[in-house]
Amino acid sequence: MLETFCILVGIIGLMTFAYRGWSIILIAPFFAVLTAILSEFGILPVYSELYMTRLAEYTKTYYPIFLFGAVFARLMEKGGLASAIAGKIISLLGETRAIAAVLLGCAALTYGGLSVFVVAFVMYPFGAEIFRKADIPKKLLPATLWMGIFSFAMVALPGTPQIQNIIPSSYFGTSTWAGAGIGLFATVIFIGLSMGWLTYRKNSLQSKGEGYGGQTESKQRKDRTLPDWKLSCVPLLMVIVINVVLSNPFHWDWGFHWDEKSLEVFLPMKLALIAASVGKVQAIWSISVALILSAIAAAYIGRRRYMSGRENFLQTINFGAASSCAAVLNVASGFAFGSVIISMPGFLPVKEILLGIADIAGPLVSAVVTTNIMCGLTGSASGGLTIALSMLGDQWATMAQAQGITLDALHRITSIASIGIDPVPHCGALVTLLAICGLTHKEAYFDIIVLMVLKFFVPFLCVLFYLLTGIA
Repeated sequence: MLETFCILVGIIGLMTFAYRGWSIILIAPFFAVLTAILSEFGILPVYSELYMTRLAEYTKTYYPIFLFGAVFARLMEKGGLASAIAGKIISLLGETRAIAAVLLGCAALTYGGLSVFVVAFVMYPFGAEIFRKADIPKKLLPATLWMGIFSFAMVALPGTPQIQNIIPSSYFGTSTWAGAGIGLFATVIFIGLSMGWLTYRKNSLQSKGEGYGGQTESKQRKDRTLPDWKLSCVPLLMVIVINVVLSNPFHWDWGFHWDEKSLEVFLPMKLALIAASVGKVQAIWSISVALILSAIAAAYIGRRRYMSGRENFLQTINFGAASSCAAVLNVASGFAFGSVIISMPGFLPVKEILLGIADIAGPLVSAVVTTNIMCGLTGSASGGLTIALSMLGDQWATMAQAQGITLDALHRITSIASIGIDPVPHCGALVTLLAICGLTHKEAYFDIIVLMVLKFFVPFLCVLFYLLTGIA
């Protein structure tokens, strides 16, 4: 009982300090060790052997995605490609469809492989300007940006290169295109929920006389150094096309096939973190190559800005590379903290309950519930997803195959479940987004909470959809 109490203290402590702005890189190991004080484990061994090993495992597996993704996103941003695409989408849809314009603009950039944080920075000024023109209350902007960036385009659309769609492939040997039917079904629901609630709120607030507000935004001036929007779309399309060819999710005979024996040469070295098979890493290899080639294309298309001296090319790529380190350590620290918690004897009763759900309701429902819990605790979709899979992923896969459930379906539903209740108050992405918008939790959190409650049920609907139709 006391061991479980220590776990609760550690979780509450991490949430509280993270909410107050403390770096999770600094406080996660402290609170991880705190959870082990009354356990059978030694404090320093928990830190050096358990916490640091788990942190190293996450970093080893996913750092390439953070690195190449950050450089690609930076080149798209500084080369003007992201702004050109965002501006075109918004100009096409116009202020009468302001919510749809912002929602789809965010989704296009997110699905194209840009870092979700970069999309937030790029889309905010466009969204703010069009909301101002349409006199839509600004407090609805964070919820619109959140649903466009951190929902269907991040986890549901088949082939999305975001980390939340890549993580399950490392556990199930699937590709980023797994569960395409379920993903498209979820996408329709996410868009419907977003447009339905935000349009209702817009009409409701405007009928009460509430408009954009007294805040003014600097108007977007025409930037003559921006590349053509059609050319700017090329790197985004390259990410998608190259990824699908290399990952070969549909098992085409003419598609690329990674050499299944390519890891055997490393076996005699007895490397501690080597992948068990190529199937565990081929999705990461595929998206890494896609991002590298697309980054080269983005640099060439946006070369005008670098050649004119407006942007420094070396600083751009160096900044992207450096920022990836902080990003991966933030997520890896949350993952390592969660890994310590689930390893403590005091967590065993909770684990048994979660496994009991799988026995009663099946692995898909267990995956949805467990993933939501872990993502809510860590305030991170990717961190919570990784913890859930490292804890029960093997059991879910075994049970799913025994019950005739495809791993593709398990991949997609687990990925979708990671965004159920992730925008908790201490969520780092949420705090960042509100800061970008210049708003507080008190001003803008209500609509995010409502949408969080609504989208919590989406993965359960996906489970029902799969069980009724058999479409993965």
